[in-house]
Amino acid sequence: VKVGTATKHAPVASLKKTKRQLQLCRPAVSPLTEMARGATTMEVRDDGVAVITISNPPVNALSFDVIASLQRNYEEALRRNDVKAIVLTGAKGRFSGGFDINGFGNKPKNEKPGSFSIDFLTGVVEDAQKPSVAAIDGVALGGGLELAMVCHARVSTPSAQLGLPELQLGIIPGMGGTQRLPRLVGLKKALEMMLMSKSIKGVEAHKFGLVDAIVSADKLISTACSCALEIHEHKRPWLKSLLRTDRLTDIVEAKKILKFARVQALKQAANLQHPLVCIDVIEEGILFGPRAALMKEVLSGKMLEQSQTSKSLRHFFFAQRATSKIPNITNLGLTPRRILKAANVGGGLMGSGIATAFILSDIVVVLKEVNEKFLNTGINRIKANLQSFVKKGRMTQEDYEKKLSLLSGVLDYEQFRDADVVIEAVIEDLLLKQKIFSDLERSCHSNCIFATNTSTIDLRLIGQQTACQDRIVGAHFFSPAHVMPLLEIVRTQQTSSQVIVDLLDVAKKIRKTPIVVGSCTGFAVNRMFFPYGQAAGLLVDYGLDIYHIDHVIANFGMPTGPFRLADLVGFGVAVATGKQYYKSYPERCYKSRLTEIMLEENRTGIENILHLMFGISWLFSLWTPGQVNLLIGDFIFIMISDKLLQILISKSMLRNQETWQVLHKILS
Repeated sequence: VKVGTATKHAPVASLKKTKRQLQLCRPAVSPLTEMARGATTMEVRDDGVAVITISNPPVNALSFDVIASLQRNYEEALRRNDVKAIVLTGAKGRFSGGFDINGFGNKPKNEKPGSFSIDFLTGVVEDAQKPSVAAIDGVALGGGLELAMVCHARVSTPSAQLGLPELQLGIIPGMGGTQRLPRLVGLKKALEMMLMSKSIKGVEAHKFGLVDAIVSADKLISTACSCALEIHEHKRPWLKSLLRTDRLTDIVEAKKILKFARVQALKQAANLQHPLVCIDVIEEGILFGPRAALMKEVLSGKMLEQSQTSKSLRHFFFAQRATSKIPNITNLGLTPRRILKAANVGGGLMGSGIATAFILSDIVVVLKEVNEKFLNTGINRIKANLQSFVKKGRMTQEDYEKKLSLLSGVLDYEQFRDADVVIEAVIEDLLLKQKIFSDLERSCHSNCIFATNTSTIDLRLIGQQTACQDRIVGAHFFSPAHVMPLLEIVRTQQTSSQVIVDLLDVAKKIRKTPIVVGSCTGFAVNRMFFPYGQAAGLLVDYGLDIYHIDHVIANFGMPTGPFRLADLVGFGVAVATGKQYYKSYPERCYKSRLTEIMLEENRTGIENILHLMFGISWLFSLWTPGQVNLLIGDFIFIMISDKLLQILISKSMLRNQETWQVLHKILS
């Protein structure tokens, strides 16, 4: 084979111990292997460095074909006398996005546990007599990063993304990541990256010791090759990640860190098994050595891979990516139009959240309200939303000022004339929405998209008085709109395909996951959610405590209970939504009076925050009885009228003695 050209993968006649190891770790041939994608190529440079390139578009995933090809390339590189060192990289500016998720659950049945992660990666690559250096650009995620960590050094571009996001799929890193990452970046940072599936950029990776050098993309391969030769010539340390201890704390401190991590994992999601398994495997390596822990990692990963949680999360992974592929819409070859300016009608909780989402994505926003008071309130909400990012360290004060400069407030439609999209987010009032859309048709240019945030009203009715129903679409956000990732794009038979394509692109720009649905009561999400709220109301009428229902639901794993959720979004929304369901599906509905009673007593949910010292609006959904006792007094007394108390007592509260004592103390 000529130097400087790609090699052919020919069978090897003789390779003593190394060949035997490679044969042990080579995946068995199966029908799945033939279906897999990708390969690796090897080119031997004049300086004696073999550059092995992973090629499996679009992210160079580690399919079974790629893994088999990688093993063959390494086999040849280690055999050849003209190869001094190896550089591992990825094609077209991407190192590797990790193991091909399509292969989960379909691995060859006769494959020896750990044949790739232990026998090959550790026994051959890491323990080889020739050094390997990873040249990282684009992404090195999951198995991609684990592959890079096996190498004896890593060179990265500044913007490369490195991380171990396996826990998002209900599994743990399975190619040595649980052992090597803590030894490279320290235990605390490794736990953060794994448990939170948090990726870091190349610059930060260099700071923490995950990569050894940062270079520009055009110098990546040459620098990696020089680094590999320096290791070969013993001018640079020959380090095995698995055996490093310089970044690990002592056992006592490590146990404290791991204990805290377990507490946080349970607090975040008490019913999830895989975060705790991940911590256990990491601890195994710290207490008993990394090589012993590698097998525990393999066996634990295999067990988790078969769990219902992992299967569900993998389904979610694919489903989430399928949402932007709409038959007879996205396959028509339509190009999304540029959205440079958005206009919002309504600056309430939802409207201000939507405006914040656009501003965060550097889109100019005009916010319209009916008077100065409401306008200032809406702008202040947006400021508070942005400030929350500053307080969390996710935005600098300078960035805050830049984002805020994209916002302007108005009381008329004059500045709507050059808007590319308008999103209406006012109360669920059909006549009001019809008037707004008639005004928009007169005020905006002929290609402007008219979107409504309605959660219940038929879009055909909203646009009934306009002549532009092809431009009317639903853009149903979820509260808080600048945080929640889901966006329902609602279409009618008249909505044009171009508008759907445009809004799908908008969703991508503002970092939302879109689902395209038809126009019906509740669309997709609320239609699934409504029976849940109905059941909660029924249980209250049958005598269960409100806060107890929320507590049970939260323990089950939901982020919050149905009553606290109603409190957060406002009871007015709950009542308006309920009326639409009663009208559309009367035979399926149970009508509880609880929420209407709250409104009659002027308890409208979190909207009352300005009127209450601590922002408490629904006592029983937000606090346990023990916490309520701390707040008993005139402040609590003015919150709840005698009428509401009597209904709560007669219908639900008598079953809990502690709650009865609290109420009795209030009444007395």
